[in-house]
Amino acid sequence: MTALLRYHTALLVRSQRWLAPFLLYCAFLVVGVRPGEPVLGALGYAVAGLLPVTGWAVRICLHQEPSAARTVVAAAAGRRRTHAAAVLAATGCAGLVGTVTALAVTAVSDLRGAGPLEAGAAGLLGASVCVLTGAAVGTLSSRPFLHARGLSLATLVLGSLLALLTRGSPAERAVTSLVTGSHTATVHLPWLPLAGALALMAATVTLSCRATAWRE
Repeated sequence: MTALLRYHTALLVRSQRWLAPFLLYCAFLVVGVRPGEPVLGALGYAVAGLLPVTGWAVRICLHQEPSAARTVVAAAAGRRRTHAAAVLAATGCAGLVGTVTALAVTAVSDLRGAGPLEAGAAGLLGASVCVLTGAAVGTLSSRPFLHARGLSLATLVLGSLLALLTRGSPAERAVTSLVTGSHTATVHLPWLPLAGALALMAATVTLSCRATAWRE
């Protein structure tokens, strides 16, 4: 699995397809995050943007490999393992971006009664929830379920909006806890949303890996 993760990560980095979601996310942060703002509100805004970015990265990893190369790698390592490695590689890259973002936003924001360790922990957990949820959305809007680019992208956008706005979803609860904490100067660590996001991602990746074994 380690070799597969390195393979898919190298493909993602060398393809430079990651530039579009990364630059868009940077613009999103520049527009919405200002130094000196309340830390929890800034973190809530920053981690919310990770969800569609992660979904986009997952879709790139699942569609970037040429058909011939995909067939060869699948024959050597198995379709399920190859598919899972692509999802995990994209999720790991997005998680790295989320970690750096959460720490940077915490460093430049006004703590306003929130300890730096508590605020940083809340930001990291919130980023993890949004990354995991975004990975689930990206997995469901990519192969083997959807192959057409237009339909896949439309599903990704709609799924990201629903994941962020639907009451009770892991990402919505994590972002809401950060924003609400900004108003009350209380830090809430989103452990329950994190557990829900982990379960959601595990279920979608398992379903996707099983589907790719008989649909491709």
